[in-house]
Order: sequence, then structure tokens, then C-alpha cells
Amino acid sequence: MSADAPMNRFVVISGCSGGGKSTLLAELARRGHAVVEEPGRRIVKEELESGGRALPWVDGPAFARRAIVLALADRAAAEGRPGWVFFDRGLVDAASALQHMTGEPALETLARSNPYHRRVFLTPPWPEIYGTDPERRHGLDAALEEYERLLQDYPTLGYEVVILPKTGVAERAEFVLATLAT
Repeated sequence: MSADAPMNRFVVISGCSGGGKSTLLAELARRGHAVVEEPGRRIVKEELESGGRALPWVDGPAFARRAIVLALADRAAAEGRPGWVFFDRGLVDAASALQHMTGEPALETLARSNPYHRRVFLTPPWPEIYGTDPERRHGLDAALEEYERLLQDYPTLGYEVVILPKTGVAERAEFVLATLAT
């Protein structure tokens, strides 16, 4: 496999909701890297605008299934992009949620066959900056539960989890890029 194969270039930034993922991804984009927006936020916006029911607080499994479809489409679309491609969450997060809610073996059937870079960066819980908004209605307790699940699921799939430091966005971006360079 060549060094520029998608699984080597596709990097997931995941972790605790409200931990600074979107801010970090905006900084990486500002530095010229390709960034893929979180599937869940896009789905929530669409569903709220259309009066749909595939919302995490209305029909969690439908929401997770839509997130899986969107994450697969994001991966396919990103294959034509050169260099690092940073994903705000993605397929593993959606498959983990679906498996947690329904018991369906989504991690094995989907996530293993669509790998990302071996290192996955997780934002740790950061209560001081956590907040809700129209697309993020769950509280910190639910965010912590999701974080713990992802902290277990990523290594189960063979990923090396790297916990991001609670630092400023520029330092976090430097940390990510330096870690990928090793």
C-alpha cells in the first residue's frame, strides 16, 4: 500500500462532544488541510429544517443509519483530495452509536472495511468549554458516556487512540500535525 493511500491520509478527530473538535478542524482547514464536517451536525440541520424525525433525541437508530450513509459518502468524496483529510467524527462514531443502540454488529461489518489512519485523535471531556446548541441538545453526562464508548471501540478496531491536550487551538493543531509526522 502506498503512503498516500486513503486509509493513511484520512484522519479522524473524535471524542467528547463539546471538547473543541470543530474549532481544531477549522484551524486545520485554515492551514490548508482538507476537512470533512461532522455527519451528525449536517443531518440534524437538515432534519430540523425539513421537520424530519432522524434526530438523535427522536429516533436515534434512524439518525445513526443516516450518519453511516453520509460518512461512507464523505469517504468516497475525499478519495480525490490530496494530502491529509481530517474528518470531524465519521463512520466509526456512527457505527458505534448504532451498535450501542440496537446491538447490530455495525462496527465489524462497516468500520473494519473502511479504515482511517491508524492514529485517531480524541478530544477529552472539557466541562469548562462544554455547551449545548440547536444541534447539540444532550448534556455533558451523555457526552461523557459517548466518549467512554469511543475510547473502547476505536482500540477494539485496531486504532491507536491519541488524547488531545487541553490547550489552545494552535497548539492542538501543531500537536496533531507533529504526531502524524512520526
